[in-house]
Amino acid sequence: MITGANTGIGLEVAKALAARGASVVLAVRDEGKGRRAAEGIAKATPGADVTVQKLNLASLDSTRAAADALQARHPQIDLLINNAGVLYPPRLNTADGFESQFGTNHLGHFAFTGLLLKAMLPVAGSRVVTVSSLSHRFRASIHFDDLQWERSYDRTAAYSQSKLANLMFTYELQRRLAGVDAKTIAVAAHPGTSRTHIMRNSPVVYRALTLLLLPVGAAIMQSATMGALPILRAATDPGAEGGQYYGPDGRWPREFKGHPVLVGSSGQSRDSAIQRRLWAVSEELTGVRFPV
Repeated sequence: MITGANTGIGLEVAKALAARGASVVLAVRDEGKGRRAAEGIAKATPGADVTVQKLNLASLDSTRAAADALQARHPQIDLLINNAGVLYPPRLNTADGFESQFGTNHLGHFAFTGLLLKAMLPVAGSRVVTVSSLSHRFRASIHFDDLQWERSYDRTAAYSQSKLANLMFTYELQRRLAGVDAKTIAVAAHPGTSRTHIMRNSPVVYRALTLLLLPVGAAIMQSATMGALPILRAATDPGAEGGQYYGPDGRWPREFKGHPVLVGSSGQSRDSAIQRRLWAVSEELTGVRFPV
C-alpha cells in the first residue's frame, strides 16, 4: 500500500515495486489520476499487479472507508508506505477541522496505519515506512498549545511540525511493536530535495527564488527517481531494523541528494516523552486505537 502514489516520489516507488513483482495498491485522493498512473505502470511493466484505492487522508471518514475496503480485499499486508502529503498550502482545514498539513501528513497517516495494522501484525517481515523530511530539523516543534495553528499560521513551520510528527510517530510505533515482540517493524525515510509537484503550493517568493537559482538547484536537487531510493531501501533492505531512518548520502548540502544510507534525526525527534504525548493526542483527535 502506497499513499499518494499517483505522482512524484510515490509513483516512482510504485513503479519500482511493481516491476519487481509486488502487488501494489495506489492509495490516492484522485481516482482518475490514480488509474492513469496504474495504466502507465502496466504499460512499462506488462502484467504488473497494480490497483487503485480512493483515499483522502484529509477526511477520517474516507480514511476509515479505505482501510475497510483494503482489508476486505487484502487480509494480509506486507508493506505500508505513508508517503502522501501537502506542502505549504494557505491556511486550510481538513474535513474534521484539523490544520491541513498536520491533519493530512500526520493525523491521516496515524489513523490509516492504526486501522491497517492488524492485517500486518501476523506477517513476518512486514513494515510501516513513513516518509519524513529534512524540514523536521528546521523551525520544527510540536505546538501542543496550538496544534491546529488557530492563533496564527506559518505554513513553513506548520509543515515542519507535521514532518517532525511523522518521525516521532515512527519511533513511538516501533517502541510499541518491539514491546509486544511483533513481526512488524516501523522505519522512516526522507527523499532529500527532489524535484516534484509538491512544491506547487509554496509561497510565491519561494517559487521565484527557485527560478532564479535554477543553476544552483540543478547542483543540489535530484530527480524523483533518486528521491524514491531511500524509501525503497527502508521498504526492502533485508538488513533494515525498526526505528531506523534513511536518507540521501550527500555531504553538501547535507542529505540533499545522493544514494540511500542510514541518517540521523534531530534530538527533539528522539524525545520519548514528546513522542508519547503526541501519540496520546493523536489517538484522541482521530479516535483510532492501535492494536499494540
